[in-house]
Amino acid sequence: MRLSSVSALAIAVAIPLALSACQSSDTTPTTEAPVAEATVERALGAAALDTERLLAADSEPASWLTTGQNYWEERYSRLDEVNTSNVANLGLAWSADIDTERGQESTPVVIDGVMYLTTAWSMVKAYDIATGEELWAYDPEIDRAKGADACCDVVNRGVAAWNGKIYVGLLDGRLVALDGKTGSVVWETQTTDTSLPYTITGVPRIVKGKVVIGNGGAEYRVRGYATAYDAETGEQVWRWYSIPGNPADGFEQPELEEVVDTWNGEWWELGGGGTIWDGMAYDPELDLLYLGVGNGTPWNQKYRSPGGGDNLYLSSIVAVKPDTGEYVWHYQTTPGETRDYTATQPIMVTELDYPEGKRKVVMQAPRTASSTSSTQRPANSSAEKFAPLTWATHVDMETGRPVEVPEARYEVTGVPAIVAPAALGMHNWHPMAFSKDTGYVYLPVTVSSSTYASPEEFTPNMDGWNTGIGFRASDGVEPVVATGVNPERDSYLLAWDPVAAKEVWRVTNETYGPSGTLATAGGLVFSGNHSGEFVAYDAKTGEKLWSADTQARIVAAPATFEANGAQHVALLAGARGLPPEQERTNPISANNSRVLVYRLGATGTLPATLEEASAGASGSDGVRINPPLLEANNETVAEGEQLYGANCAICHGPASVPAAGAVAPDLRYSGLLVYDRQWDEAVLEGNRAQRGMPGFSATLSDEQSEAIRHYVIKRANDEKAAQEAAAN
Repeated sequence: MRLSSVSALAIAVAIPLALSACQSSDTTPTTEAPVAEATVERALGAAALDTERLLAADSEPASWLTTGQNYWEERYSRLDEVNTSNVANLGLAWSADIDTERGQESTPVVIDGVMYLTTAWSMVKAYDIATGEELWAYDPEIDRAKGADACCDVVNRGVAAWNGKIYVGLLDGRLVALDGKTGSVVWETQTTDTSLPYTITGVPRIVKGKVVIGNGGAEYRVRGYATAYDAETGEQVWRWYSIPGNPADGFEQPELEEVVDTWNGEWWELGGGGTIWDGMAYDPELDLLYLGVGNGTPWNQKYRSPGGGDNLYLSSIVAVKPDTGEYVWHYQTTPGETRDYTATQPIMVTELDYPEGKRKVVMQAPRTASSTSSTQRPANSSAEKFAPLTWATHVDMETGRPVEVPEARYEVTGVPAIVAPAALGMHNWHPMAFSKDTGYVYLPVTVSSSTYASPEEFTPNMDGWNTGIGFRASDGVEPVVATGVNPERDSYLLAWDPVAAKEVWRVTNETYGPSGTLATAGGLVFSGNHSGEFVAYDAKTGEKLWSADTQARIVAAPATFEANGAQHVALLAGARGLPPEQERTNPISANNSRVLVYRLGATGTLPATLEEASAGASGSDGVRINPPLLEANNETVAEGEQLYGANCAICHGPASVPAAGAVAPDLRYSGLLVYDRQWDEAVLEGNRAQRGMPGFSATLSDEQSEAIRHYVIKRANDEKAAQEAAAN
C-alpha cells in the first residue's frame, strides 16, 4: 500500500503500527517481556545471539545486546541496583584509554562477558567486562584520505552481533564480520561504489539472519539505499533504494515508479541523496523494518528538483519487509526537503498509555523540532513544538503536512531567510531513551538557526559538498527572519511526555552541545555533556543526583550491564576538542578519549595530568619515557626547533608538548626517535598516512627531517629528566 506523506514537524513522531487493519487498544501487541535474568552459561566472547535471544532482550537485563538495547531501540534497562537512593555512591570501576582522536559516538554492546565498541576510524575493541582487560582490537586500516568524504567526522556508532560474530560498517563502505572471540575477519563485502563518496558511520542491524546496513554521503553526490546481507556468508539478499534513479534506466522497485512524479528535473545527475545513515528499528510482531531516510542532494530544492514536488522518499520513515525489502508504507516528515532536515534520527518502537488505552507506536525526533503522536494510522493526532522552530507554524491535522512559513522557502522567494532549526536540527543522531516507568522520552535538544540563501547559479562540486546554499546573505542584502523571531542558541536535556505532547522538565547545558541518553528502572536518566560531566538525573524531576568528571566532551550514549553480580554503567567519552579549561591526560588521545565503567562503591580515579598518566603507565620507577641520548649539536637542535614549529606544531603541539585539543600523538614518546630511517619513512615518505600522518617529502629534505628528530629527542630528554626528578 502507498500512503501519502503525512507529517512534517516531528519530535516524537508516534506512528501506530496497525496499518490497514487497525487494532483496538485491548488487542495491540506489547513489547513487554518478563523480568528474569538469563541463566544460560556461555563462554567468554561467545556472542551467541540469535532471534530468540534478541526477542527476549528485556528478560536479559544483565546484558546490553544491541546498541539500542533491543529490537525496539528503547535504550531502557530493567536493572535497578543503581537507583535514586544510592547513585551518589557510583564510582569508577575501570577505564581504558582509546588510541584515536576525533568523535567517539559508539554505544557499547555487552554480550557473554565481553564489551564491544567502535571508535573513530571504524576500529573495533573488545574488553572483559569484569576486569577491563582488552581482549582484542581490530583496525580496518581505513585510508585517511577517505576522511574527506565524511561530512561530519570519521565516526562510528557501534557494532551488531549474531551467532558468534561481530559486525561493523566501515567508513570506506565495507561491511565486515569478525569472530567474536578473536576479532579475526570472517568475511567482508564492499557495500558501496568506491568511485563515489559514500561512507558508513551507522550501526548494522541483524534481522532474521540478515545484516542490514545503510550509508552516508548526501552532502556529496550519491543515491541512498539500504542493503541486507546474509549474516553467515555476506551474500547480498536485497537492496532498497530510497529515491528514483534515472527513469530512462527503469525502476528497481515498483514504488519508485509510483513516486517519480514527485520529482522534477534531472535529480539523478548528482545522485539525489536520501541516504539511510543512522536510524533503524525492527518490530518482530508486525515483521516490519523501519528505515530513516535523509536529505536531498543538493539541499536546495531549486537545483535538485526545479519546480518543487514532495521528492519521495526523502526525509521519511519507511517500513519494509525484512525478508525481501518490499515496501509497505512511508511517513514523510518534511515534504520537499530543502534545509537538510533529515528523518535519519533514532527510531523507536514502544507502547504508549493513551487515555483510551495502550497503543504501540513508532517514535522519532527528526531535526524539525515539533512533537507529534498518532493512534489509528500513520499520521499525527497531535503536534507540539519541543523547541522554537520557525520554518512552519503547525501541522495540518487533516493532511498531516506542515504548514510552512512562506518566507522560510528561501529558494522560492529568492530572499535569504534566517530559519530555525539550522541544518543539524533541534535533534540530530544523538540517541534518545524511553522510560517504561515514567512514560517520558529523554531527548538531547540543540536550539539553532541559520541563514539560508539561494545563489544565482549552482556549479556541482565533484570533490566536495553540494548544498546549493549560501549560508550568509550577499553584501547589502538583509535576510528575512522567518516568523519574525530568531531564537537564541541553546542546548538542553528534555523530558517529554509523548502522550500529552508536552515538556515535563529540562536541564540546560552549561556548554553547548548534545549527548546521548539512557533510562533505567532505577528511576534514573544518564547522559553526558560537553562540559565533561557524566550525570545521573532523577527520571521524574530532572534533579541532578550524581556526576563524574570524565575529562572529555561526551556525545555518545551510555549502556548498563551486570558483571560479577553488580550493575555497571559504561560510557565512551571523547568528542571534538576538550571541555573548557580541561588539559590533556591521555598520552595516546589528544581529546582524552576513554571507555569509562562505573559501579557502586568503586574508587578508581583518572589521571590529573598527562605526566601522571605517563607515570602511571611506567611500572616500577614512575618514568615511562625512554628516549635515545641527544647527540646532535646546538645548531642542529635549533634548526629542528624552527622546522618543527613550522611543520609539526599545529598537530603535535608547540615545543613538542600537545596542547588541549591537539589531534596527534606526543612525539616525545615515539619509538621512532631511535631509528633515523624509520623516522624518515614516517615524516618524509608518509608510510603512516593510514594513521593520519602525511608525508612531507615535498617540503622537507632528509637533513631537515633529521634536525626535527634531534629536536624532539632533546625535548624527550627534558621530559625524562622532569619525570625522574618528580619520582625522587
